[in-house]
Amino acid sequence: MIQLKEEFKNLIPPLTQEEFRQLEQNIIAEGIRENILTWQGIIIDGHNRYKIATKWGLEYETTSKHFKDEEAVKEWMILNQFGRRNLSNYQRSVLALQLEEVFTKKAKENQGNRNDILHNSAESKPIDTRKELSKIASVGHDTIARVKKIEEKADEETKAKLRTGEISINQVYTDIKKQEKREEQRTRVLSERNNDNISTEENIKNGDSLEILETLPDESIDIVLTDPPYGISYISNRSIFEDTITKRGIMNDGKEAIELLDKTCEILSRKAAKNSHLYFFCSWSVFSSFESIIGKYFTIKTPIVWDKGNKGSGDLDNDWGNQTEIVIFCTKGKKLINKRLGNIINVPRMHTSKMIHPTQKPEELLKTILDVSYIDGDFVVDPFMGSGSTIKVANNMGAKSLGIELDNEMFQIANKYLKNA
Repeated sequence: MIQLKEEFKNLIPPLTQEEFRQLEQNIIAEGIRENILTWQGIIIDGHNRYKIATKWGLEYETTSKHFKDEEAVKEWMILNQFGRRNLSNYQRSVLALQLEEVFTKKAKENQGNRNDILHNSAESKPIDTRKELSKIASVGHDTIARVKKIEEKADEETKAKLRTGEISINQVYTDIKKQEKREEQRTRVLSERNNDNISTEENIKNGDSLEILETLPDESIDIVLTDPPYGISYISNRSIFEDTITKRGIMNDGKEAIELLDKTCEILSRKAAKNSHLYFFCSWSVFSSFESIIGKYFTIKTPIVWDKGNKGSGDLDNDWGNQTEIVIFCTKGKKLINKRLGNIINVPRMHTSKMIHPTQKPEELLKTILDVSYIDGDFVVDPFMGSGSTIKVANNMGAKSLGIELDNEMFQIANKYLKNA
């Protein structure tokens, strides 16, 4: 009786729906012309033909082949596929990689057979597994190595796109390497933390900004400088933190982020001094929403444009490159400025290797802003401190300040960053 073995079946690259449909139509019209091959009663070639024959009650014939063991069967099945189908480089590489274990065993056997007598014999010559696999697959050594990494790291959806040619091996491999680098950087940063030995800075707090702001005396804040959550998903190939506050929960929900901004501004309208300055970073994509909310509580003045000096990523084919962010400058009462600057600030964005937060702002930019508004004795507050850069700049200026961060992990990182300043 004919048998199926999943391990054998899985060695064969699956047909696409269209390929299977075409094969099925041909078999219904012409019958099964090729014998189904078996080894010890197990199908080793003709799985799709057998499936169609069983479905439609069609007759088929089998031919038994002989191999010394299962390893020999696997090797034959894989090599047989290369000559039967028009496979992509990805599919050919995946097939070849399934031979890796076979060749590794052969390499060990040959190495074990080496001795002084047989040192120069062909049998004892070491096998270069990657070279052999790339030769069989008719691809380069690097392609085999990259596909191996992809098989280990990529999800099934990505692999399906590779099989159909929607994405390239190089594209997926590059994305995987970037992700690995981010994970390594993140692990290094987190491993450098020693929370047990680091006391918390007195002017930063881990918790809900709405609750902590309410504990402050009314009309006590002189300057607010903050980068609130925008309510848009922040997925960056450059960021080393994939699970920070800007990427989960309320921070990725547009409606909730705007509601949070509204509640924060309402509290700040009571906690800000009679004559105070407030600065809110925002993206052009949420500017209208931010302006509408902030304008309910404060007088919006001239928006500040931060020119980062180089374009960010985005729609590379159908859009201008964005290299700016907006800072909404607003006032409560009439706090005088120290000096009048133009509303475009040219400060290069931070290099990702120096960032500890995905949206971290350069200290030079924050100091430029504070220099316009800060006078001795002012109380500076950042309700969404992230990396703690605003607090670091305020500390360096000798200002009284308070930073608030909800995300505990980010808070600990910011705390060490401030301790090491």
